Amino acid sequence: MLKLIPVLLLLTITAPVWSEESESTEQLKARIAELEQRLNAIEEAVAPVLNKIKLEKIVAEQQQLARNRMQQDREIYTIEQLREIESLYQVANRNWRTEQAQQSLEALVEKYKKANRTGCAILYLGQLTSGEEQKKHLQQAIDDFSDCFYGNGVQVGAYARLLLAAHLEQAGDSEAAEKLRAELEKMYPDAIDHQGNFLNDAF
Repeated sequence: MLKLIPVLLLLTITAPVWSEESESTEQLKARIAELEQRLNAIEEAVAPVLNKIKLEKIVAEQQQLARNRMQQDREIYTIEQLREIESLYQVANRNWRTEQAQQSLEALVEKYKKANRTGCAILYLGQLTSGEEQKKHLQQAIDDFSDCFYGNGVQVGAYARLLLAAHLEQAGDSEAAEKLRAELEKMYPDAIDHQGNFLNDAF
């Protein structure tokens, strides 16, 4: 009888310990899975807020770049010339799809070939025209005025590439269109549209 006591005692001790360890491991796995679900839920909830903050920061940076570019015109043109540039531009800006607007933009392009607003004017003309004329204006915006900006932070070089890519795609030149999109993505990763959204999200 005495010989059985150590065996019984061993069984009494070891059996429950094995069961408790097994249950503890399963509970830990369940706890980890629950925590992972909570973390995923938090990330999903926070992501839109973080993206909004990031976009607002980039928009502010693009608008500062626009102000910097506009400031360069003060080193080239007189106050009177800057007023005339703005006057010609605003004729189109108020209602840019009219014949008067197009004439005002063309006058601006002809007279002030280095102004920031001239780059915006050519891009406007690229949207007002069609066919080869549209292609010519958009290509000119890319070649000569890529560093120009609208006041809201839209960069001429980036937006012109997007528009010209769409024009070329429609004309059947998919290879040239894709090349422009690749340039846009590489050269202007933070470019925005007139609604303040990332330009690269448009395609």
